[in-house]
Amino acid sequence: MELYNQLKGLADKIEQLKDKIDTEESTKHAFTLPFINILGYDTFNPTEVVPEFTADLGLKKGEKVDYAIFQEGNPILIIECKHWKQNLNVFNSQLFRYFHVTKTRFALLTNGIVYRFYTDLEETNKMDEKPFLEFDITKLKENTVKEIEKFHKSKFDISKIVDNASNLKYTREVKSLIDQELTEPSQDFVKLFANRAYNGRLTAKVMNEFTEIVGKAFNQTISEKVNDRLNSALSTEQEKQLAEDKIEEQPKSKVDTTEEEMEGFQIVLAILRRKIEKGRIVHRDTQSYFGILLDDNNRKPICRLHLNAGTKYISLFDESKNETKHKIESVDDIYRFEKQLLATIENYDNE
Repeated sequence: MELYNQLKGLADKIEQLKDKIDTEESTKHAFTLPFINILGYDTFNPTEVVPEFTADLGLKKGEKVDYAIFQEGNPILIIECKHWKQNLNVFNSQLFRYFHVTKTRFALLTNGIVYRFYTDLEETNKMDEKPFLEFDITKLKENTVKEIEKFHKSKFDISKIVDNASNLKYTREVKSLIDQELTEPSQDFVKLFANRAYNGRLTAKVMNEFTEIVGKAFNQTISEKVNDRLNSALSTEQEKQLAEDKIEEQPKSKVDTTEEEMEGFQIVLAILRRKIEKGRIVHRDTQSYFGILLDDNNRKPICRLHLNAGTKYISLFDESKNETKHKIESVDDIYRFEKQLLATIENYDNE
């Protein structure tokens, strides 16, 4: 989540600044270097992030790649940067040459917005023509962030990335082919289904008819699948809401809030108000427990105190709102759960 938030912050900055970035050099400083920093590498350490890294090509000397990231004295990633308005397709060959003369297994071509990661899956020490990972930082998806995280300094592992790169690359290729077939079905694709659905000879007229039928059928199937998923999610949410509505609070006339419960509330308030406003923390007393909520919302329980039945407990909630009871000797023991309480607040605010 932290990496996602950092990348989202950079994406927001890019959207605000890009129209003011006029040169390749300013793109590097405003967009690319912050991305390298987010990956945990020190751009001010010339032994870790080397600008203008020399990549001489045979007799052709003085060739330099924009940046090279080093670990333990070896380059692990070379980076070629372009102006954010430039189309990256015309620069693959340049990075291809650099890759061949360095010892790295990974190369990155970027304009600060689009990022393309390459390796040598098809032939050792020869950069593949197509990237195994590509994304637009302004349109990040959760599964993409998980792949970016593999390049973080604290998690970098060459073998793990290479092992996964093949899967990523060919999954991406297949998704692209599927998208093409859905947009404009090829003859082979149409014939595959026409042969199974139609018993007659596949004349040109029949193939034309089936081209439209196959395209329509696939798009309808996808739409129906999406609607089924949405309806299922909506139904689950409605059932959850009905279940919550059935949990009626005990009448206030039967609830006796004790001084100890209010003392416990004040301790929770003292822990949390350093991170959020005091007014967002609300208590509700029931006959079963003393509840403390965020934003006066039953769906955002912070904790529950069980103090009036001999043995005392505090109930805490994880990311999935599963409740776990912890035995306490007195309300002072609530301070021992400071980290869990703060984490609960953070989880709700990140939803």
